[in-house]
Amino acid sequence: MEFLKKTQTTKSKGDAAEEVALAYLQAQGLRLIQRNYRTPGRGGGEIDLIMQLPDGTVVFVEVRQRASQRFGGAAASVGAVKQRRLIFAARQYLMRWRRLPPTRFDVVLVETEGVQWLQAAFDAGGA
Repeated sequence: MEFLKKTQTTKSKGDAAEEVALAYLQAQGLRLIQRNYRTPGRGGGEIDLIMQLPDGTVVFVEVRQRASQRFGGAAASVGAVKQRRLIFAARQYLMRWRRLPPTRFDVVLVETEGVQWLQAAFDAGGA
């Protein structure tokens, strides 16, 4: 994807990948609830995109961008520690809701080959 080559900083590359992922998910019928939700304090997490499916399911989306498949590509970069931080942030976010909606954790990979949407990439399980 051309934007990977044009942007210079890690932050700008990440922002560009989020834009691509957001547009992709919206084209699939998801509605944006919030971007870049951060938990307060140290040790928390950040959720790149919080989206909602037409059926009401809230989808916490981690956007990963990598220029190459070396070291497993973008999918390999969402390990156990990252998952725990995302789950923690999602729980904090949901504390504001009166009724808990169905939820899931998705990962959108933005790589030079294109966009790949991994639905239900992991779950909160016993975390």
